[in-house]
Amino acid sequence: METLATETEVTSMPRIGDEAPKFKAVTTQGDINFPDDYKGEWVILFSHPADFTPVCTSEFITFANLESKFNKANCKLVGLSIDGLYSHIAWLRTIKDKIEFNGIKNIEVKFPLIEDISMEIAKKYGMLQPGESKTQAVRAVFFIDPKGTVRAIIYYPLSLGRNFDEIYRALIAMQTADAFNVATPADWNPGDDVIVSPAGSCGVAEERMTNTDELDCKDWFFCTKKLDKDEVLKKILKS
Repeated sequence: METLATETEVTSMPRIGDEAPKFKAVTTQGDINFPDDYKGEWVILFSHPADFTPVCTSEFITFANLESKFNKANCKLVGLSIDGLYSHIAWLRTIKDKIEFNGIKNIEVKFPLIEDISMEIAKKYGMLQPGESKTQAVRAVFFIDPKGTVRAIIYYPLSLGRNFDEIYRALIAMQTADAFNVATPADWNPGDDVIVSPAGSCGVAEERMTNTDELDCKDWFFCTKKLDKDEVLKKILKS
Protein backbone atom coordinates (compact mmCIF):
# COMPACT_ATOMS: atom_id res chain seq x y z
CA MET A 1 0.00 0.00 0.00
CA GLU A 2 2.83 2.39 0.79
CA THR A 3 4.39 1.88 -2.68
CA LEU A 4 1.09 2.62 -4.41
CA ALA A 5 0.62 5.81 -2.40
CA THR A 6 4.08 6.98 -3.33
CA GLU A 7 3.48 6.34 -7.04
CA THR A 8 0.18 8.23 -6.87
CA GLU A 9 1.87 11.17 -5.20
CA VAL A 10 4.61 11.26 -7.80
CA THR A 11 2.29 11.17 -10.80
CA SER A 12 -0.51 13.43 -9.49
CA MET A 13 -0.72 16.84 -11.08
CA PRO A 14 -3.00 19.88 -11.09
CA ARG A 15 -5.44 20.11 -13.96
CA ILE A 16 -6.41 23.01 -16.19
CA GLY A 17 -8.79 25.19 -14.20
CA ASP A 18 -7.35 24.16 -10.82
CA GLU A 19 -5.82 26.59 -8.38
CA ALA A 20 -2.03 26.42 -8.71
CA PRO A 21 -0.63 24.42 -5.75
CA LYS A 22 0.95 26.75 -3.22
CA PHE A 23 4.51 26.45 -1.96
CA LYS A 24 7.38 28.39 -0.44
CA ALA A 25 10.82 27.87 -1.90
CA VAL A 26 14.44 28.94 -1.92
CA THR A 27 15.56 30.20 -5.34
CA THR A 28 18.56 31.80 -7.01
CA GLN A 29 16.74 35.13 -6.60
CA GLY A 30 15.78 34.69 -2.94
CA ASP A 31 12.78 33.13 -1.23
CA ILE A 32 9.42 33.07 -2.99
CA ASN A 33 5.86 32.37 -1.90
CA PHE A 34 4.13 30.88 -4.92
CA PRO A 35 1.81 31.88 -6.50
CA ASP A 36 0.93 34.65 -4.02
CA ASP A 37 4.02 36.70 -4.91
CA TYR A 38 2.79 36.87 -8.51
CA LYS A 39 -0.81 38.02 -8.07
CA GLY A 40 -1.92 40.16 -10.99
CA GLU A 41 0.65 38.62 -13.36
CA TRP A 42 0.84 35.58 -15.56
CA VAL A 43 3.53 33.07 -14.63
CA ILE A 44 5.23 30.33 -16.58
CA LEU A 45 6.47 27.74 -14.08
CA PHE A 46 8.72 25.25 -15.83
CA SER A 47 10.83 22.32 -14.71
CA HIS A 48 14.03 20.89 -16.13
CA PRO A 49 15.74 17.53 -15.47
CA ALA A 50 19.10 18.65 -14.09
CA ASP A 51 21.75 21.35 -13.94
CA PHE A 52 24.83 21.03 -16.17
CA THR A 53 22.93 19.16 -18.89
CA PRO A 54 23.09 20.32 -22.53
CA VAL A 55 19.40 20.44 -23.48
CA CYS A 56 18.54 22.29 -20.27
CA THR A 57 21.41 24.69 -20.85
CA SER A 58 20.08 25.54 -24.33
CA GLU A 59 16.63 26.15 -22.86
CA PHE A 60 17.81 28.40 -20.05
CA ILE A 61 19.85 30.49 -22.46
CA THR A 62 16.77 30.85 -24.68
CA PHE A 63 14.40 31.70 -21.83
CA ALA A 64 16.85 34.24 -20.38
CA ASN A 65 17.22 35.85 -23.80
CA LEU A 66 13.42 36.11 -24.11
CA GLU A 67 12.67 37.16 -20.53
CA SER A 68 12.04 40.82 -21.37
CA LYS A 69 9.64 39.76 -24.14
CA PHE A 70 7.63 37.64 -21.70
CA ASN A 71 7.73 40.40 -19.07
CA LYS A 72 6.27 42.83 -21.59
CA ALA A 73 3.35 40.42 -21.93
CA ASN A 74 2.83 40.64 -18.13
CA CYS A 75 4.40 37.23 -17.59
CA LYS A 76 7.11 36.16 -15.15
CA LEU A 77 9.33 33.10 -15.55
CA VAL A 78 10.08 30.67 -12.72
CA GLY A 79 12.27 27.59 -13.21
CA LEU A 80 12.65 24.46 -11.10
CA SER A 81 14.81 21.40 -10.81
CA ILE A 82 15.57 18.98 -7.99
CA ASP A 83 19.18 20.13 -7.77
CA GLY A 84 20.45 22.25 -4.88
CA LEU A 85 20.90 25.99 -4.71
CA TYR A 86 24.71 25.96 -4.97
CA SER A 87 24.54 23.70 -8.01
CA HIS A 88 22.06 26.15 -9.57
CA ILE A 89 24.34 29.10 -8.91
CA ALA A 90 27.41 27.34 -10.31
CA TRP A 91 25.51 26.24 -13.42
CA LEU A 92 24.08 29.70 -14.14
CA ARG A 93 27.53 31.25 -13.70
CA THR A 94 28.93 28.71 -16.16
CA ILE A 95 26.19 29.60 -18.66
CA LYS A 96 27.09 33.28 -18.42
CA ASP A 97 30.84 32.82 -18.55
CA LYS A 98 31.34 29.97 -21.02
CA ILE A 99 28.32 28.87 -23.05
CA GLU A 100 27.13 30.18 -26.41
CA PHE A 101 23.97 28.89 -28.11
CA ASN A 102 22.30 30.15 -31.30
CA GLY A 103 24.55 33.18 -31.26
CA ILE A 104 23.54 34.05 -27.68
CA LYS A 105 26.37 34.39 -25.17
CA ASN A 106 27.25 36.18 -21.93
CA ILE A 107 23.61 35.76 -20.95
CA GLU A 108 22.62 36.18 -17.31
CA VAL A 109 19.65 34.22 -15.97
CA LYS A 110 17.77 36.71 -13.79
CA PHE A 111 14.53 34.84 -13.19
CA PRO A 112 14.25 32.54 -10.13
CA LEU A 113 15.44 28.94 -10.32
CA ILE A 114 13.89 26.90 -7.49
CA GLU A 115 15.83 24.47 -5.32
CA ASP A 116 13.74 21.32 -4.89
CA ILE A 117 16.04 18.66 -3.46
CA SER A 118 13.16 17.10 -1.51
CA MET A 119 11.11 16.85 -4.74
CA GLU A 120 8.14 18.20 -2.77
CA ILE A 121 7.22 20.85 -5.34
CA ALA A 122 7.90 18.57 -8.30
CA LYS A 123 5.49 16.02 -6.79
CA LYS A 124 2.78 18.67 -6.23
CA TYR A 125 2.93 19.56 -9.92
CA GLY A 126 3.36 16.04 -11.32
CA MET A 127 6.76 16.93 -12.75
CA LEU A 128 8.13 13.48 -11.94
CA GLN A 129 7.05 10.86 -14.46
CA PRO A 130 8.25 7.44 -13.20
CA GLY A 131 8.18 5.89 -16.66
CA GLU A 132 10.61 8.56 -17.85
CA SER A 133 12.71 9.05 -14.70
CA LYS A 134 12.24 8.56 -10.97
CA THR A 135 14.90 11.11 -10.05
CA GLN A 136 14.59 13.89 -12.65
CA ALA A 137 11.72 16.22 -13.45
CA VAL A 138 10.48 16.12 -17.03
CA ARG A 139 10.19 19.35 -19.04
CA ALA A 140 6.86 20.58 -17.71
CA VAL A 141 5.42 24.01 -18.53
CA PHE A 142 2.56 25.44 -16.44
CA PHE A 143 0.78 28.62 -17.53
CA ILE A 144 -0.74 30.27 -14.45
CA ASP A 145 -2.97 33.31 -14.82
CA PRO A 146 -3.12 36.47 -12.66
CA LYS A 147 -5.73 34.84 -10.40
CA GLY A 148 -3.46 31.87 -9.67
CA THR A 149 -5.37 29.43 -11.89
CA VAL A 150 -3.67 26.82 -14.06
CA ARG A 151 -4.65 27.69 -17.63
CA ALA A 152 -2.50 25.39 -19.77
CA ILE A 153 0.03 22.59 -19.34
CA ILE A 154 2.66 21.33 -21.78
CA TYR A 155 4.90 18.32 -21.04
CA TYR A 156 8.04 17.30 -22.93
CA PRO A 157 10.24 14.22 -22.43
CA LEU A 158 13.81 14.55 -21.20
CA SER A 159 15.25 14.32 -24.71
CA LEU A 160 13.12 17.05 -26.31
CA GLY A 161 13.91 20.75 -25.96
CA ARG A 162 10.93 23.08 -25.77
CA ASN A 163 9.60 25.25 -28.61
CA PHE A 164 9.71 28.78 -27.20
CA ASP A 165 7.80 30.34 -30.08
CA GLU A 166 4.88 28.06 -29.17
CA ILE A 167 5.12 28.88 -25.46
CA TYR A 168 4.94 32.60 -26.24
CA ARG A 169 2.18 32.08 -28.84
CA ALA A 170 0.07 30.15 -26.31
CA LEU A 171 0.52 32.90 -23.72
CA ILE A 172 -0.61 35.63 -26.12
CA ALA A 173 -3.49 33.51 -27.45
CA MET A 174 -4.90 32.88 -23.96
CA GLN A 175 -4.65 36.56 -23.08
CA THR A 176 -6.38 37.44 -26.36
CA ALA A 177 -9.19 34.99 -25.63
CA ASP A 178 -9.70 36.58 -22.21
CA ALA A 179 -9.49 40.18 -23.41
CA PHE A 180 -11.77 39.88 -26.45
CA ASN A 181 -14.05 36.98 -25.45
CA VAL A 182 -13.06 34.87 -28.46
CA ALA A 183 -11.26 31.61 -29.21
CA THR A 184 -8.18 31.16 -31.38
CA PRO A 185 -7.99 28.59 -34.18
CA ALA A 186 -5.15 26.26 -35.08
CA ASP A 187 -1.79 27.98 -35.64
CA TRP A 188 -3.27 31.35 -34.66
CA ASN A 189 -0.99 34.35 -34.31
CA PRO A 190 -1.90 38.01 -33.64
CA GLY A 191 -3.47 39.48 -36.77
CA ASP A 192 -5.14 36.21 -37.79
CA ASP A 193 -8.92 35.82 -37.67
CA VAL A 194 -10.40 34.65 -34.37
CA ILE A 195 -13.30 32.31 -33.68
CA VAL A 196 -16.62 33.48 -32.26
CA SER A 197 -18.41 31.16 -29.84
CA PRO A 198 -20.98 28.88 -31.53
CA ALA A 199 -24.58 30.13 -31.70
CA GLY A 200 -26.67 29.15 -28.69
CA SER A 201 -30.06 29.23 -30.43
CA CYS A 202 -31.63 28.68 -33.84
CA GLY A 203 -32.38 32.38 -34.15
CA VAL A 204 -28.79 33.40 -33.52
CA ALA A 205 -27.59 30.70 -35.91
CA GLU A 206 -29.83 32.00 -38.70
CA GLU A 207 -28.82 35.61 -38.03
CA ARG A 208 -25.16 34.72 -38.27
CA MET A 209 -25.64 33.02 -41.62
CA THR A 210 -27.46 36.02 -43.10
CA ASN A 211 -25.52 38.90 -41.51
CA THR A 212 -22.05 38.98 -43.05
CA ASP A 213 -21.04 42.51 -42.00
CA GLU A 214 -18.76 41.44 -39.16
CA LEU A 215 -18.63 37.65 -39.19
CA ASP A 216 -17.44 35.17 -41.79
CA CYS A 217 -19.56 32.07 -41.19
CA LYS A 218 -18.74 28.87 -43.05
CA ASP A 219 -21.68 27.29 -41.24
CA TRP A 220 -23.80 28.20 -38.21
CA PHE A 221 -21.24 26.72 -35.78
CA PHE A 222 -18.05 27.97 -37.49
CA CYS A 223 -17.80 31.74 -37.54
CA THR A 224 -14.68 33.87 -37.53
CA LYS A 225 -14.04 37.59 -37.42
CA LYS A 226 -11.07 39.84 -38.00
CA LEU A 227 -9.10 41.12 -35.03
CA ASP A 228 -6.42 43.64 -35.84
CA LYS A 229 -2.91 42.73 -34.73
CA ASP A 230 -2.20 46.22 -33.39
CA GLU A 231 -5.43 46.13 -31.36
CA VAL A 232 -4.42 42.81 -29.80
CA LEU A 233 -0.89 43.85 -28.94
CA LYS A 234 -1.97 47.25 -27.61
CA LYS A 235 -4.42 45.53 -25.27
CA ILE A 236 -1.98 42.88 -24.03
CA LEU A 237 1.56 44.20 -24.15
CA LYS A 238 2.97 46.78 -21.74
CA SER A 239 3.91 50.05 -23.41
